[in-house]
Amino acid sequence: MTALKLSGALKLSGVLVLGAVLGACGAADRLANVGQAPVLSPIEDPTATKGYKPVQMPMPQMEHASFAPNSLWRTGSRAFFKDQRARQVGDLVTVKVKVTDRAQLNNSTKRSRKNGEDVGADNAFGFENKLDKFLPDGASSGSLLKLDSAASSEGAGSVNRSETLTTSVAAVVTQTLPNGNLVIEGKQEIRVNFEVRELIVAGVIRPEDIESDNTIDSAKIAQARIAYGGRGQITDVQQPRYGQQVMDILLPF
Repeated sequence: MTALKLSGALKLSGVLVLGAVLGACGAADRLANVGQAPVLSPIEDPTATKGYKPVQMPMPQMEHASFAPNSLWRTGSRAFFKDQRARQVGDLVTVKVKVTDRAQLNNSTKRSRKNGEDVGADNAFGFENKLDKFLPDGASSGSLLKLDSAASSEGAGSVNRSETLTTSVAAVVTQTLPNGNLVIEGKQEIRVNFEVRELIVAGVIRPEDIESDNTIDSAKIAQARIAYGGRGQITDVQQPRYGQQVMDILLPF
């Protein structure tokens, strides 16, 4: 039993030491950048980043294009003249992000119950006086038992949420699916003073939904992944310290 306690203590100590070392490394990096603006991320190939996986979805059967002799029109072509909209890997498309999320819910519940029970023997075939001999002193046969109970509960809840995000970001076509749909991914970073704002957009779009000016609404993106956040001095102050975050996870109360 002592060996098990010692082993558990050693594991806990190891976790605490590892957390302290990682925290010290992070603190050292932050101390080295004191007084400097946050560094922007380098431009990179989204398909080469760690964790990138090609999108796989159910696809219809492939249809082979057929060409008619002495004809300027190709079967299955979407336009007679060359289309300047994004259509292949590496092309750019501007995503107009417009997210308007509103939710308002009101719930109210009220419940009550009251019970009462009276047991007595005012008249018992003329033997009610005989019952007094079997009852303790001061007891009356007319009021043997009386029970009352009452319960009530009331609850109310409400949700009122309103979120609005309107911006634009250029995305890169990273993959073309067999049915012609395009997988896009875009990232935008804006640094103002010592704060970097990040906008990430990814998902699957149809070429038919791309407008003539090579833009598409975010509402027309399937499997949309839109992230808007930031990093820097202001974001750092708004976040709890890493020690507090660890204690919030470990403490059971």
